[in-house]
Amino acid sequence: MRKATAAAGGRLPLLDVLRGAAILGTLMTNVWIFTSPGSEWSVLQGRLDLPDPLSDPAPGTIAEFVFRFLADGKFLSLLTILFGVGLAIQFDSAARRGQPWPGRYTRRAAFLFLEGTVHFVLVFAWDVLMGYAVTALLVAWLLARSERVRRAALWTAAAVHLALVGLVTLGSLASPDTGTKAPDLDAVRLYADGSWPDQIRFRLDHALILRIEPVFSFGLLVFLFLLGVRLHRAGAFAPTTAGRRIRARMAGWGLGLGLPLGLAAALGGSDFFALGRYVIAPLVAVGYIGLIGWALDRRVLPGAAALGNVGRTALSAYVGQNLLCMLLCYGIGLGLTARFAGTGPWWVMGLWAAVSLALAAGSWLWLRRFERGPLEAVQHWALTPRRTGRRSGRRAARR
Repeated sequence: MRKATAAAGGRLPLLDVLRGAAILGTLMTNVWIFTSPGSEWSVLQGRLDLPDPLSDPAPGTIAEFVFRFLADGKFLSLLTILFGVGLAIQFDSAARRGQPWPGRYTRRAAFLFLEGTVHFVLVFAWDVLMGYAVTALLVAWLLARSERVRRAALWTAAAVHLALVGLVTLGSLASPDTGTKAPDLDAVRLYADGSWPDQIRFRLDHALILRIEPVFSFGLLVFLFLLGVRLHRAGAFAPTTAGRRIRARMAGWGLGLGLPLGLAAALGGSDFFALGRYVIAPLVAVGYIGLIGWALDRRVLPGAAALGNVGRTALSAYVGQNLLCMLLCYGIGLGLTARFAGTGPWWVMGLWAAVSLALAAGSWLWLRRFERGPLEAVQHWALTPRRTGRRSGRRAARR
């Protein structure tokens, strides 16, 4: 494995590895949505709670609990932080070139929103790209402001988000326990037997409620974007002695505090779901950054090269994994969700492993021939300024 130094083109291998881990880790959560009866709609019914190993200590229950606990919200927060890092890198690049900011970045954010909209409509209701695009516009504007303004925005966003999660948690604790809801049979039939146009129509008909998570977590998105900016500027991702010290502290504090608190919230039941996913999980994500950086620095991270390849094609891998799961799990494809209903969690974890291996192999093969992933290449082509015919003609005449 190459030493953790800047690669060709100024890329930092650590950031690619972190992106790859975030993409495959996000799938560790989303795979339970695809394999749940009712799929995307089951999230709103509260049918994706963690299993309880205290009341049912069976091996399958414990394995599922650990698998989902390590992933839920943590890798999504990691991915969000990395979006903030990427935004800071683009700002620094524009500053070095003397280009105005945000300048053409607004086009990039608009294109990301378009990509997210297509992904939401055609593939997966719980898309993150649309929320990232809107957040990026605000944070891009903040990057051109003073550090004092950014610090105020960061802590204001955190305070608003904590207050909202606190109210939701208190409301959940105060409401009577109605037990597990029965699945919506219409939604179950839609994903087991319905056509692809039927699923598209369902997402469009329920677009407002299916887009509730980025609205609810907007304060968290702003906070994590700005946290990514601060970490980047502090040198947390740099292959330096100072960077390694920062990553060690991130691992110690993030995992030392986050994992016990997260475990308590997970074992506390569904009343603490919002607290665990939207408050404690980001703390664990900071620890994951430190841990992965620590392992990469010491060359003891298994599969680092594969994770780096997935990270270099992160957008394509994110959309690709959801597309694969849709074709494997829904009735429009192999219909695995209906076939394996009630057989336990092992096949779901196996599905995650199989899709992850497919993404790792696919990204490796693609990058052997191309510089960018397929969707990254489309984005680059769409956003690259075109020369006018007149200007091109003048240059040709000069030659």
